[in-house]
Amino acid sequence: MLRSLLYSLDARLNYWLGKWRFRYMGRKVRIVCPLRITGHRNISIGHKVIVNYKTWLAAEPLTGMDCLLEIGDGCMIGNFNHIYATHSIKIGKNVLTADKVYISDNLHQYVDIHVPVMHQPVIQNGTVSIGDGAWLGENVCVLGAHIGKQCVIGANSVVTNDIPDYCVAVGSPAKIIKRYCLKEGAWKKTTPDGSFPE
Repeated sequence: MLRSLLYSLDARLNYWLGKWRFRYMGRKVRIVCPLRITGHRNISIGHKVIVNYKTWLAAEPLTGMDCLLEIGDGCMIGNFNHIYATHSIKIGKNVLTADKVYISDNLHQYVDIHVPVMHQPVIQNGTVSIGDGAWLGENVCVLGAHIGKQCVIGANSVVTNDIPDYCVAVGSPAKIIKRYCLKEGAWKKTTPDGSFPE
């Protein structure tokens, strides 16, 4: 009871103290005990969004480009997520992420073997977009890729290539195993590139 009350108070405090700091924050947003939020001015959060416990949101132009992290209306971001934009991450409406999801449009350079990776610059990877209604399972990593609307990404998958609309993808790297066939109105197994077998 007390824990629930503290979470509720923390969420309200984060909302009212943070609202003026963000690029945009919609109505009825709850950010529950965040681990860290950096680059508030580059973060836009839509209406009725819940960002759950110990999530880290970051939007910092470390690669010298304009930067925006956008979370659409109705999203529910799981516990312990880490979402880090240096240029562009756009999460559509009503997207659900499970716990421990990592989403990034950048990576550490590692070309110089004489310099520790942590001391090498951050470089820009591809932009990230996640379509409306998508679901990302536990421990999913999205690294510079686009995920279409109404997609399901299975637990522990690593998405490095674009996934079209209405697909189920699993694995590391993620491969498409199923796609909704609009013609037949049913989910059907596919080849890894998303095409239906003959």
